[in-house]
Amino acid sequence: MAGDAKKLQPIIIKRVKKGGHAAHGGAWKIAYADFVTAMMAFFLLMWLLGSTSEGDKKGISDYFQSPMKVALQGGSGAGASSSVINGGGSDLTQTTGQARRGDGADKRAKKMSGELKKAEVARRDAQKLAELSAKIAGAISNNPKMAEFASQIRLEITPDGLLIQIVDDQKRPMFDSGSAALKPYMRDILREIGTALLDVENKISLDGHTDRSAYGNAGRGYSNWELSADRANASRRELADAGMPEEKLARVVGMASSLLLDADNPLSPSNRRISILVMTKEAEERLLGGLRVSADAADEVETP
Repeated sequence: MAGDAKKLQPIIIKRVKKGGHAAHGGAWKIAYADFVTAMMAFFLLMWLLGSTSEGDKKGISDYFQSPMKVALQGGSGAGASSSVINGGGSDLTQTTGQARRGDGADKRAKKMSGELKKAEVARRDAQKLAELSAKIAGAISNNPKMAEFASQIRLEITPDGLLIQIVDDQKRPMFDSGSAALKPYMRDILREIGTALLDVENKISLDGHTDRSAYGNAGRGYSNWELSADRANASRRELADAGMPEEKLARVVGMASSLLLDADNPLSPSNRRISILVMTKEAEERLLGGLRVSADAADEVETP
């Protein structure tokens, strides 16, 4: 019986469960991989946005707002750019010295280039005007008829150009008294100068001047202002007769006695003169540019 009891006794097997990760297993690895992938996508997106121009950004925005319009009309995207780095230069291995060239550097470069061009133009102007001065002086000295009037012809290089002044003399006036009628030798002088100016590209300013003595017919509305302007115009006609094109003249002005050559002696004959200024390109731009601005401003005032 005892033997039969032993045979009927149940066998109990105890199994020990090893825990610690039963709740989640390896799922955290999948979540971490998803997080890293999302971060890579985020930083890639930020990098692409940083390297995309404003125009391309607007194109992308327009595409999402009205995709059919962009699809039909077409347009350039970021793939059309030769470099994905804005201002990074051609050598992407360089980390310094060529990246991020800003607008300030571009403006300074353009300004320096403009100044160099102006300096070159000024140098050429100075050379041409010096040659013109020597040419006129030579023409006067080599012509016996003109040489006797050399003391009345003054040549001077000024910041605005070559100034040619034909001054009056007590014994040899350029015009009849109180008149714009030219003396014969004044015609010869002007025609000689006009011939010398034929090959000059620069614009010319022509001014008439008088002394401070009052004009006899001032009561009738004709004063030194009108007289100086008429004398300047008479000189202009002589230069034109010598072959100088009219388009070379930038202005013809009567200055009366507002700009005396001999300020200490307002009645001196030397104050009665004709001034011919062969302007530099800078002086020409300054004069004509100011006149254009004044004309534009006048048009704006007249426009209702």
